[in-house]
Amino acid sequence: MEKGAPGKPQIERVAPRAAIAGGEIAIRGTGLTENGNRRPVVRFGDQLGSLLLCSPNQIVVKVPDGVVSGDITVDTGAAVSPPVSVKVGTTIADNLHPVGNPAVDSAGNIYSTFSGSRGQKVPVSVYKIDPARKMRPLISDLMNATGLALDREGMLYVSSRMEGTIYRVTPDAERSVYAEGMGVATGIAFDHEENLYVGDRTGTIFKIDRKREIFVFATLEPSVAAYHLAFGPKGNLYVTGPTTSSFDHVFRITPSGHVTSFYRGVGRPQGLAFDAEGNLYVASSLGGRRGIVRVTPNAGAELVVSGNGIVGLAFTRQRALILATSQSLIELYMGIEGRPLIQ
Repeated sequence: MEKGAPGKPQIERVAPRAAIAGGEIAIRGTGLTENGNRRPVVRFGDQLGSLLLCSPNQIVVKVPDGVVSGDITVDTGAAVSPPVSVKVGTTIADNLHPVGNPAVDSAGNIYSTFSGSRGQKVPVSVYKIDPARKMRPLISDLMNATGLALDREGMLYVSSRMEGTIYRVTPDAERSVYAEGMGVATGIAFDHEENLYVGDRTGTIFKIDRKREIFVFATLEPSVAAYHLAFGPKGNLYVTGPTTSSFDHVFRITPSGHVTSFYRGVGRPQGLAFDAEGNLYVASSLGGRRGIVRVTPNAGAELVVSGNGIVGLAFTRQRALILATSQSLIELYMGIEGRPLIQ
């Protein structure tokens, strides 16, 4: 990173370089406090961050509300560091209740749920956010809408964990039953042949073919919350299902249904998605820090987005991430191309 004049604080590394409001960013460098005593001031543009830890070589700062992507600086009172760019997400929809990944169609519309607590009837079950970021009700009277997926024709599929039913919804919001008897149906995903996979969090991954014939594809340890599904390279299905452990697995299931552990060491993993390079992004914690964890094809992991309460994510064609928290959708431009969900 850019070096400043002698005596100035120097930022050598910022990790992660992306966050949402409330996320924690670690700054490493030299001379970050004046004589190792006076507390520095960290600014995101002209807004002050809250210091959680500070020393001459490291600062941990909380991202304040209202920050947009821009520069971060450290002010020791005697000098200010050269700026370093960081990316911060912007809220595009609020008053929601997602419990997994949002869905993004080819026109740039975003779909998200208001899931509610188990057995709770809510006025609107699924919302549609158009490219102008206007949010409108799409589906009403669907109990505990949970998983979302789109097929090649733009039909939206929604799981109900209360009913164990998968619904198909047209762009005009006409709803029909696609499959029933899926247990506690949570995450759903299509493979490249448009077979639909459904995670019953009590321990089963179902496969529904295009004739709507239903098969048991694989079995896993039950989850305390939900199964989240995403297809990656070579037709493998990747599954998370948080348990009571703080050292959970990301499972990989081959097209023949063989289950292995792809990565172990994330805390409470939830929604997941792949980029075009085959890297996996998981809403989880790593080393006690919460946000989005990127896992490479060789199972190397790092936190790339810091933030609390993230339950799911999806890539847009504009190379942004749409992050679902427990009550909102946040757009974060990362410059990363997502993997097409159905190839």
